[in-house]
Formats: sequence, structure tokens, C-alpha cells
Amino acid sequence: MTLGQALKPSVPRRWLLIIAGVFWSFAGGMLMWRGITGLLHEASRLASEIILSLCSGIAFYFILFSGISRKHVRRIMGLKSEKPCLFSFFNIKSYILMIFMITSGILLRKFDILNHQVLYAVYLCMSVPLLLSSAKFYYYWFTNKQI
Repeated sequence: MTLGQALKPSVPRRWLLIIAGVFWSFAGGMLMWRGITGLLHEASRLASEIILSLCSGIAFYFILFSGISRKHVRRIMGLKSEKPCLFSFFNIKSYILMIFMITSGILLRKFDILNHQVLYAVYLCMSVPLLLSSAKFYYYWFTNKQI
């Protein structure tokens, strides 16, 4: 065993599914919390903002995130190594996209580029596909005990 292999934080392949689920749940939960608490303070039509955000989030899940999360599940399940690196629940392209999205959200809020009511509705909208995607990871973790 080389020094690099000894220092590599590795986990059984199946556990990458639960790690991905927890990661996506954390991100989705944080956005949902920010979106709802922000809308409670900013929204003039609270119910319609929440309903529109949730419906848009569901649509966004089926249009884009369902395929992305399915691709990640397939990639994780197809990994050759029995104990891949802990951070391989994402590929490099997804890490770059995640960094871009987090940075964009922070900059939009910090520099008041968007009306806060719209920004909070976008946060809530984005939380839905993240949480639904995390459920997919949990499902595959629970139903695929042999990988």
C-alpha cells in the first residue's frame, strides 16, 4: 500500500449513496430554510410565492435533476473500486457546478442583484429538486445492500 492510498479517505462504494443523499439533503434543507424564512419576512403574497416555488421546483426536478441524480447513482454503483474515495460521490464537473451555484447564490444576496422576494423564491424552488434527488440516493442505498 502506498502512502497516497493509506491517506485516502475511502468508504465502501454503497456508502457513497448515503453520503450523497446527506450532502444533497443538507444543501436542499439549507435552501428551503433560507427561502421560507426569507419569504415570511418579504413576501406580500406568501401562499402564492410558496406554491409557485414548490411547483417550479418539482418541474425542475423532473426536467433536470432527476437525470443528474440518476447519472450519479449509476456512476457510483459502477465504480470499479470497492472502497473509493469518500469525495467520489460527485464527479469533478458536479463539484465545479456546485461551487458556481453556491457562489452565485451568495453574490446575488450580498450585492442585492435580485429583489429579495425573488431570491428567496428561487432558494425555495431550488431546494425541492435537491431534496427529491437526495431521496433517490437514499432509496438506492436502502434497496441495494449488495453493492
